[in-house]
Amino acid sequence: MNWQDKYIKKIVSAEFAIQQIKPNATIVLMHAAGEPQTLVEELNNQITRFNGAEIVHMIALGKGKYCEAGFEKHIRHNSLFAGPASRKAIAEKRADFTPTFFSEIPNLFRDKLIPVDVSLIQVSPPNEKGYCSYGVSADYAVASVEMADLVIAEVNEQMPYTFGSLIHISEIDFIIESNRDLLEIPIPKITQIEEQIGQNIASLVQDRDNLQLGIGAIPDAVLLALKDKKDLGIHTEMMSDTAVQLYKEGIITNKYNNLHPGKVTACFLLGTKELYKFVHNNPIMNIQPVDYTNHILVAGKINNLISINSAIEVDLYGQVSATMIGSMQYSGVGGQVDFVRAARISPGGKSIIALPSTAKNNTISKIVTKLADGAEVTTTRNDVDYIVTEYGIAALRGKTIIERQEALINIAHPDFRDKLRIGI
Repeated sequence: MNWQDKYIKKIVSAEFAIQQIKPNATIVLMHAAGEPQTLVEELNNQITRFNGAEIVHMIALGKGKYCEAGFEKHIRHNSLFAGPASRKAIAEKRADFTPTFFSEIPNLFRDKLIPVDVSLIQVSPPNEKGYCSYGVSADYAVASVEMADLVIAEVNEQMPYTFGSLIHISEIDFIIESNRDLLEIPIPKITQIEEQIGQNIASLVQDRDNLQLGIGAIPDAVLLALKDKKDLGIHTEMMSDTAVQLYKEGIITNKYNNLHPGKVTACFLLGTKELYKFVHNNPIMNIQPVDYTNHILVAGKINNLISINSAIEVDLYGQVSATMIGSMQYSGVGGQVDFVRAARISPGGKSIIALPSTAKNNTISKIVTKLADGAEVTTTRNDVDYIVTEYGIAALRGKTIIERQEALINIAHPDFRDKLRIGI
């Protein structure tokens, strides 16, 4: 039997597919723009037939109905990266949070520390050999398929076909077909503060450097401040729209990426339709699992790796908190520590943590004498290289505690500098 006939035999309704999941199953859900919306909607429709099931994923862009109060007795969410749909449920202990580095999630599945009964994925239509692309989200999806007893795929006509990570239809148990827009996030608006931060960071970036950037206004501001650079490369966990703009302008060429010359390497994509159109069938794209993109011994091989990530607050020792607001779980560590350490061993590499100097209309300093009660240390003071605000750059590597304190106070908002000196 050829693959086309096998494909047709595997097509079922979303209702039938979800009915095949056992009531107490652990279900791993493809995340971010890869969320299989039709399957998740049907999962929500059938939620009351589940009893003690668990749904595991990183950030969800969908509504996350399974996180609503009262549904936890049917399906309890285990979050690997908190987001808008899950923060309240985690805070109220109706959902769980598992601390982990992004790069280690595949091995949590393979080592059965998080068992995978079911993998719900969204993929592109198959190519001429029967291979579908993971499209916008290979990260931990590849490992979840590898370990799952049951694999259900939403084959979406609008999922871009990206190169690097493919799945043959023989690896899929049931297929539902859809033709719907992928989940998107808008291009963030950049304030004058973020623009200045971007310019400060740009002064640390040289021609031919290779960049890892996170998500949000600051990374976008950095990219927009790099228009005078030449032959930049991208090796990152996430790629957004602004990188596409710089590629089209000839600033990002990946010519000097010594690991994957000419390629943009990422493990997931998140942005607008323009991003998804750009990557479709584009041979420069190299979408790989996260245990490859983020592995310190892989990313650390890249020359001149510049890691740029954000933070919620930084204390005067140089300790970075990036996942919690006090004791409230706000997000997750993601790939920050992976890339901070990879940049450290990269020849010519630099790691940069960027944040505005204040929050809440300049009433709170984000440079603090000590981290808020309950907050975790995301990146330790031993790992920190550069801290950047709109007021400048604090180079902390190799600096004493006293030198660090002075450097950090100098990039704090002027209204808080005296208070910070008193608090030393």
